[in-house]
Amino acid sequence: MTAEPVEQPTTKTRYDAETLASLTTDATAIMARYPDPRSGLLPMLHLVQSVDGYVSRDGILFCAEMLGITAAEVSAVATFYTQYKRHPNGTYTVGVCTNTLCAVMGGDAIFDELSEHLGVGHDETTPDGAITLERVECNAACDYAPVVMVNWEFFDNQTPESATALADKLILGEDVVPTRGAASVCSFKQMSRVLAGFPDGRADEGVGAGAPTLAGLQIARERGWTAPEASAAGDADGAAGQTSPPVGTPGSSAERKPATASDASVGKDKKPGEDAK
Repeated sequence: MTAEPVEQPTTKTRYDAETLASLTTDATAIMARYPDPRSGLLPMLHLVQSVDGYVSRDGILFCAEMLGITAAEVSAVATFYTQYKRHPNGTYTVGVCTNTLCAVMGGDAIFDELSEHLGVGHDETTPDGAITLERVECNAACDYAPVVMVNWEFFDNQTPESATALADKLILGEDVVPTRGAASVCSFKQMSRVLAGFPDGRADEGVGAGAPTLAGLQIARERGWTAPEASAAGDADGAAGQTSPPVGTPGSSAERKPATASDASVGKDKKPGEDAK
């Protein structure tokens, strides 16, 4: 008796069979995390980026086929978030924070020096494919400004000189040690796989919160400061699940009686529910 041939899934992607099988296994694991599999699109985009080095045409088609949505819907998400790259990314993304505090402390000067030193601008990659340079918004590390990140690992209190030295080491393939967090810097593809939800076992490496971050806590302990305890009434409300104050009381966003002449004039002669103009 001849065995029935196994039906292979159809795909418009150009992945080879081994890569497609590996992606399918990982994507299935991602989808299983959510009540609605479609909610897995964000980590799935990181997954294909971990294979291709960016969100490629094939990556978009793969996500669409797995989730049963259109390629246009996938592209709409992939083009919205800056961590998804639509062209090949470097081995290392070097992001210079140029938001307010880092800029004041020298972030703009660092970016300009790196741009000239590497010969690339924002979201451009060096010819050898080693570094993609970016201006980035706040990295939530203002107490260490100015901050440079390499594949989202922190390098604190940088200067133009230290940042260019860091870039040179990355280009030469030398090991670099972040100021905090993991003990080393992984590649962009490896980092993308972590963001897809597949831990690399390095989460507990290195220093977490440094001295500047803990300064406020230290002062509070020295002076015996503590956070106020929640009131019994507040605890009771929370336990009862009350979320909305009664209409007309402080904190209520429901309709209330006009309190001023200007309040009374807003929406006058409008039908109920019609927006005032």
